[in-house]
Amino acid sequence: MKTSVRKSIFVLLACATVGVCGVAATSFRPTRVCVEYENQAIATAAILKQGSQGGEVKEVQRRLKRWGYYAGSVDGVFGVGTKNAVIAFQKKNGLTPDGVVGKSTYKALGMNSSYEVLAGQSQNSGNVGGYSSSDVYLLAKTIHAEGRGEPYTGQVAIGAVILNRVRDKAFPNTVSGVVYQKGAFTAVDDGQINLEPNETAMKAAKDAINGWDPSGGALYYYNPAVATSSWIFDRQTITVIGKHVFAI
Repeated sequence: MKTSVRKSIFVLLACATVGVCGVAATSFRPTRVCVEYENQAIATAAILKQGSQGGEVKEVQRRLKRWGYYAGSVDGVFGVGTKNAVIAFQKKNGLTPDGVVGKSTYKALGMNSSYEVLAGQSQNSGNVGGYSSSDVYLLAKTIHAEGRGEPYTGQVAIGAVILNRVRDKAFPNTVSGVVYQKGAFTAVDDGQINLEPNETAMKAAKDAINGWDPSGGALYYYNPAVATSSWIFDRQTITVIGKHVFAI
């Protein structure tokens, strides 16, 4: 057997059995096979289905509930009720009624940008700092909704406050639980949480997850010019960044 043929077979087996797609095979078909496997993996990682959890599931539930397809709790858990609501929505919009939120259903829900972000994150790493791509995306949405226009350091600090709460026993232990805790964030109450995050917010979310905490361990932040809850002024101030006071 010629050396070149042996190399081709070896690369094909490597791709098919262990998913090694970075092997140098400049002109062999196995390179294309690897790309196909990788694209399939990206598409799979970017869908929501029964058993999925997180902020993106919660956003799907919110939209379906607003449009009358879903009557359950907006809890970020993709259960049977959410699946049935997705199927009803898919039937109404001429989509394959499989109960899975993939690319076409994301688009029909008006969330095609979400799909693209999640797919891109799945291609890069699948998760950041132990958090899922949905967590990163929801954190970025919250940063964008609450802190756009603030200095970059201040945006990272907002993300850090949310993560500090996740780790604190007094708060829910998930990103979606903290963000959607009743009355916790103005952006959730007024709907700005549904805005698409920009690249700055995405970067700030990843910096916060990777351990940068400009807030100094804060659990709260507020803008003293617009804050209406008097109790917040009694919290111990740690630092001030831009218009926000960060406190514990």
